[in-house]
Amino acid sequence: MTNAAPSPSPLAVVRTVADLRATVRDWKRQGLSVGMVPTMGALHEGHLTLVREAARRADRVVASNFVNPTQFAAHEDLDKYPRQQGQDARLLAGAGCHLMFAPSAQEMYPEGFATSIAVGGPALGLEGDFRPQMFGGVALVVTKLFNQVQPDIAVFGEKDYQQLMVIRRFVRDLDLPIEIVGAPTERDAHGLALSSRNAYLSETELASARQLNGILAQAGAEAASGRLLPDVEREACTALLKTGFERVDYVAIRRAEDLGVFRNDLVDAPARILAAAWLGTTRLIDNMAI
Repeated sequence: MTNAAPSPSPLAVVRTVADLRATVRDWKRQGLSVGMVPTMGALHEGHLTLVREAARRADRVVASNFVNPTQFAAHEDLDKYPRQQGQDARLLAGAGCHLMFAPSAQEMYPEGFATSIAVGGPALGLEGDFRPQMFGGVALVVTKLFNQVQPDIAVFGEKDYQQLMVIRRFVRDLDLPIEIVGAPTERDAHGLALSSRNAYLSETELASARQLNGILAQAGAEAASGRLLPDVEREACTALLKTGFERVDYVAIRRAEDLGVFRNDLVDAPARILAAAWLGTTRLIDNMAI
């Protein structure tokens, strides 16, 4: 008879800023470094990879679990965004997290809350055109979380590459003493980027979604070979529509460093191809290096 592997200890969960700060303050009194992974919950292996990376770099790890209302427009999926905090806590414990911060909306945005953050630079264009409220909401909640936790490092996934660039920019601009780490996108066996929203896809839609990665890889290779970028981007959009995507918001090839547009429509520096497209009511995003 074999012994079963021990299950991880229950994860400590706090729901108030005061309790969060008390725990982190105790860690820092012991001289321990603190890493953070902000999430909106509904965790999958992609999130857990970020937690493991934070645990590799810091003595203690805090993961936030908060569906942030300020980054959703009125017509978006705030109400149906999946919420499963009990399961999330078990997954985090197994990945080496030490504390889950799961505040209410009232705790984060109490009555009378009246502050916003405006972001530019890498926030402009792409997602900024189609979801103009999002990056201001992301910057607001992440700044609050950074102030509440005061981590030494924070880990974000490259799947949301534009978001990662926005966070790096405002951390530099606001002189926040936090190292921002970007972790590679986790994918399934077919190359589809892991996302909480993948759960919305039907089997037919999932088959189409799994071709997104290959179409972007092909377009990236053509851009790297010296083809004009508008031609590459247009052909990638056409390929996505033929694959079963119903609408393509964008396929764009930009400078990897700052998401700036290439002059002369040719890749002459490290680049990133980014895309957003719809399958039914589900909007998928993906990107990869060129």
